[in-house]
Amino acid sequence: MTTASQREQGRNLGLYATLLPPLIWMSLLYFVPLLILISYSFWRLESYDIIREFSLINFQTIFGNAAYRAVLLRTIGTALIVTLIDIVIALPVGFFIARYGGRYRTLLTVLVILPLWSSYLVRVFAWKVILGYNGVLNNALLSLGLLQQPSSLFLYNQFSTLLTFVHIWLPFMILPVITAFERLPVSLLEASADLNAGPWTTFRRISFPLALPGVLAGSISVFALTMGDFITPSLVGSTNGILLGNVVSSQFGVAYNWPLGAAFTLVVVVIVFVALTLVSRWGALESL
Repeated sequence: MTTASQREQGRNLGLYATLLPPLIWMSLLYFVPLLILISYSFWRLESYDIIREFSLINFQTIFGNAAYRAVLLRTIGTALIVTLIDIVIALPVGFFIARYGGRYRTLLTVLVILPLWSSYLVRVFAWKVILGYNGVLNNALLSLGLLQQPSSLFLYNQFSTLLTFVHIWLPFMILPVITAFERLPVSLLEASADLNAGPWTTFRRISFPLALPGVLAGSISVFALTMGDFITPSLVGSTNGILLGNVVSSQFGVAYNWPLGAAFTLVVVVIVFVALTLVSRWGALESL
């Protein structure tokens, strides 16, 4: 009995020793910064001094200011639109790769994730080169005779912001969709064909409902990444299209109002957390 007890204690010590490094890692790099962020959000700035007293003035400023409310709604709307467009693109691409990719499935999947191997800034600047006044798109339209002179309408507006977001985050949507379609039981698809159901009916009533967790997993990734981004709106967007990420960046970097910047960040965290809670009810987390 003593030997068995000692072995049990040894296994427990081994388990604790294994868990200790990731716990320390998570605590130092995630939980502690998050607690500091929450603390700052409830402090306030007075005459460039941070007053470390509990206050809700930052949140009153955010939700009481019409301009800040507009930025908040614009950010949520932009994230939802980008997510929806990526879903529309990812569904046929993911379905084709999963069901008809065959021996080229791995190659096609690598092509999907290939853009992720390049720098984020390179991908954003690539769209500046494409959409710019002397860019690829203007030159192509001039060559086709559709434009008499270059147009500045393609860049520095909401269109260029959405287009860049859709392209940059698209792999994060396609990959879980591919995984979801690969898990579809072939027997169900064969049973649907035996019952004379058409391809669209099979997709609408069998394939898509079963692949929905993968779609939601990709959606929460794209939504969260868009909510927190500030580089893309800065480089290809207009001054009228700033998002919450730009406001957070300006509060921490220019205005030196760290409490208000922390409050904005906490608002983003809460919105993403609520969205994550909602999609997790449909098993999205199992598809990540």
